[in-house]
Amino acid sequence: MEEKKLDLNSIIGFVLISGILIWMLYSNAPTPEEQKEKEKKEQLDKQAKEVKTVTSSVAATPVADSTKNAAAQAQLGTFGYSATLPSATDAVTEIKNEVLSLKISNKGGYIVDATVLGFDQFEKNSKKAVQIIKDKNASLDIALNTTDNRTLHTKDMYFEPKLTTEGKNQVLTLQLKAGPDQFLEYRYVLKPNEYMLDFAIRSQGLEKVVNTLKPLDLEWQLKSYRNEKSVSYENRYTELVFEYEDGKDDYLNAAKDSEDEANDVSYIAFKQHLFTSILLTDTKFKTAKFKSDNLVDDEKVDTVFTKNFTAQVPLEFKNGALNYNMNWYYGPAKYEILNGYERNLDEIMPLGWGIFGWINRYIFIPVFGFISALGIGYGIAIVLFTILVRIVMSPVTYKSYLSQAKMKVLRPEITELNEKFKDNPMKKQQETMKLYSKAGVNPMAGCLPALMQMPIFYALFQFFPSMFDLRQKSFLWADDLSSYDSIYQLPFHIPFYGSHVSLFPILASIAIFFYMKMTTGDQAMSTPPQEGMPDMGKIMKIMIYISPVMMLFFFNNYASGLSLYYFISNLITIGIMLVIKNYIVDEAKIHAKIQDNKTKEKKESKFQRKMREMMEQAEAQKAAQKKK
Repeated sequence: MEEKKLDLNSIIGFVLISGILIWMLYSNAPTPEEQKEKEKKEQLDKQAKEVKTVTSSVAATPVADSTKNAAAQAQLGTFGYSATLPSATDAVTEIKNEVLSLKISNKGGYIVDATVLGFDQFEKNSKKAVQIIKDKNASLDIALNTTDNRTLHTKDMYFEPKLTTEGKNQVLTLQLKAGPDQFLEYRYVLKPNEYMLDFAIRSQGLEKVVNTLKPLDLEWQLKSYRNEKSVSYENRYTELVFEYEDGKDDYLNAAKDSEDEANDVSYIAFKQHLFTSILLTDTKFKTAKFKSDNLVDDEKVDTVFTKNFTAQVPLEFKNGALNYNMNWYYGPAKYEILNGYERNLDEIMPLGWGIFGWINRYIFIPVFGFISALGIGYGIAIVLFTILVRIVMSPVTYKSYLSQAKMKVLRPEITELNEKFKDNPMKKQQETMKLYSKAGVNPMAGCLPALMQMPIFYALFQFFPSMFDLRQKSFLWADDLSSYDSIYQLPFHIPFYGSHVSLFPILASIAIFFYMKMTTGDQAMSTPPQEGMPDMGKIMKIMIYISPVMMLFFFNNYASGLSLYYFISNLITIGIMLVIKNYIVDEAKIHAKIQDNKTKEKKESKFQRKMREMMEQAEAQKAAQKKK
């Protein structure tokens, strides 16, 4: 009974002691202010220990650091200072906005990764972003001629980066240092939603370090990545373009290795068909050397790179310092974007020269832009665009067919003249010209409409390869209107054709066959053979079969949007010709009109009179020679 009571007392005592201890801990707990002070003290103690550890480490290896500094000094001279800084690593700094991501390396201070956001490479399923620069395919290098007779290259040395902001702009400065206040600086400024960034090169305090009596050589190099489905098609439009001497522009031959030079250069573009890199400068480069190497040895083989571009320009000192304000552009080769900068960048687009470029810039691009903005899809937009072009050109088609109809009506009479004067070619020519004049028929009238359509044809041939908006836009079986529409992959390669079968070129070839059968066939029948001249009728009949085959081979690797246009265009033209033939042009009325014209006196034009007089003189000379 006593033990039981003791146990109960023990329990009560334990509870009381525990309660007292808890109360003491609570009452002696530090206040929030005391707790903050304690944490601060612990943090300071920790930092002190870290500093002590670093100091001990440095003190333990003075010989190693000294050796490193001496080696850097021996190799780089004054610029050896840059190799001793913490930034002397291969680290990169990223600046990024909504449309562009750029990574700039400490080593060399140039862009080592340029990714155009929102666009994929030709392998759509892999979702690989379009990268203009990656894996060291580009470089920017300045050769520094130092006062101690060294030639150093900036691409091999380390810059010290500093990333700041100016409003919404990201600013990255990188300095290649020869001392605390002596440096060469690159300054990148990336603005929101812009493919164009500001870029500046300047120097400070290098007058005694670098030879400032002659310019420094800057070299920009880029191996262009393949980003599109057809390597042959992309390579055809991958080229180096430059502007010089106040607005003139030129380019290097895209089909072969080529070089060129120019003076007063204001921009240099490494164009990769549907994407481009451009270096622009406010202070024009006094001279520039350009080089383009074709890296596609065999178009049958899949490839990674298409061209290797190099540009060399001088950077001139003013008052012992460099100060160049420039720009970089990394983005789509799209007319509306490039033209919006108002710096003649639209000349980078292969829109054609002279009237062809004018038609594309001021007619086709605005009209197609308006139609495609309706949101009907780019395939339907091409169809509507084609219909509109053919309607506008229908008066020319009518004139051409009317001329052919007139010549067809006159053919029996021309054949009769050929038989009558078969032994006298000059007289035959004179009588034929008189017949044309009396009938009011111009034998060249059928050629003029065709010549009028040539600028349209060539402009469209340049228009579709330049349309960035068609890139990876699908229509029917074509998954990319900017590239070929393969429906079957061949197990072998056909020269000039390829290893795939595109359907739109086949349809376009069939359509052009029937169109030429209708037009060229009638024209061949209406054009009598001339003495001493090749039989154009036979040549035209042969072309009816050759032209579709040529189109089939030529367009198999071209943009399916272009083949779609020609298919629809030829269908519409066939329809227009059928309407003209069956409902507008009446050959009986034409014949009656020609016979009526023959009865009327018609005044000769100066040209006709001159031609008649020349023929009469030639005939007289021929007769005189026979008498001798």
